[in-house]
Amino acid sequence: MDLIRNILAVVGLLACVAGVTAAPHVWEVKTRFDQFDPKAVDTYLDMFAQIMETGNAAEATVWKAQVNSELTADDVDETIKFVANEHNIKNVGELPLYKQVEAMSGKPYRFVKIYMFCNAMTAAQMLDYSDAYAAYLPCRLSLVEDKQGNLWIYTLNMDPMIYGGTPLPADLKAEAIKVKSIMQDVLKRGAKGDF
Repeated sequence: MDLIRNILAVVGLLACVAGVTAAPHVWEVKTRFDQFDPKAVDTYLDMFAQIMETGNAAEATVWKAQVNSELTADDVDETIKFVANEHNIKNVGELPLYKQVEAMSGKPYRFVKIYMFCNAMTAAQMLDYSDAYAAYLPCRLSLVEDKQGNLWIYTLNMDPMIYGGTPLPADLKAEAIKVKSIMQDVLKRGAKGDF
C-alpha cells in the first residue's frame, strides 16, 4: 500500500512540475494566438484533423477534387484553361511532368501536369507584405492520374496563408480571398468539365 501511495505521490509531483514548467509556454502560445486572425485556430485544427486522418502532412495542405470519370485529361486541361481565362488569371506556365519522367526513364508514366497561374498585381501586393509569399507564387494546380487510373485536381489550401497568422491588411486579405475563390472555382469546374 505504501508503494502505491509513493508511486502516486511521485506521479503527482511530476504532473505539478510539468504543469509549472509548461504554463509559461502555454500562456505565451495563447497570447500569440490571440493576435492571430480569428479563423487561425479553426484553420490549424482542420489541418491537424486531416493529418491525424491521413498521416500525411501534404494531404492537409491541399484541396483536391476527383475528376468526373467520363472526362479525359484533355477535357480537363481545356476546362482548367477556360475557367482560369474566364477569371482573367494568367496561365504563366505548364509542366507536363509525365513527359519529362518518360523522357528520362524511357518508360510510360501516368498523367501528371502542373499548371501555374498568376495575377501579377496581386503577387506584387503579397510580396510587398512579405517576401516569404514568393514561395506560394505562382498559384499552382495539378492534374494527376492516380495509380488506379482516376484523375484528380490538386491545389494549395490557401487558408493558412490567409488566416494562419496575424490578420492581413484588409485590401490584401480581400484580394487573397478573391484568388482563393478563383482557384477553388478552377478546381471544382475543372473536375466537372463545367465550361
